[in-house]
Amino acid sequence: MAKKEFVNSIIGDGSNFNGTFIVKGSFQIDGKFEGDLKIDGHLIIGTNGKVKTSTIITESITIAGTLIGNIDAKKEVILIETGRVLGNIEAPKIDVAEGAVIQGSVTITGGQKKNITKVVEESFSLTKENENSINNENTNNVE
Repeated sequence: MAKKEFVNSIIGDGSNFNGTFIVKGSFQIDGKFEGDLKIDGHLIIGTNGKVKTSTIITESITIAGTLIGNIDAKKEVILIETGRVLGNIEAPKIDVAEGAVIQGSVTITGGQKKNITKVVEESFSLTKENENSINNENTNNVE
């Protein structure tokens, strides 16, 4: 897939797994998985991979198959053209290829540690204050 690294666990094409998977390192799903996923590394959902979960917690993920569930990625989410997601995505960086499908909310944190709503509202407030300051200066200088 997109990441060239050692994959230490695989659910192969034609295989089914139900349960909890906690993996240190990279994990690839080419079969069908239902349950909980916590990946301390990179998760790859292959073209034939099908995953149903509540929330995937991972460093990064590449999706070429189908995911029903939410994604909480610490680094990035990559959807290639065959990727399908039904769920919410939160990550600092998201790369979506033409042809990929997402239904859900997408939050790109840009690496911010603070609440994103607060970051945006603070940015708006700072802009508004700067505008008021400029308007006040212009009003004071008019005679």
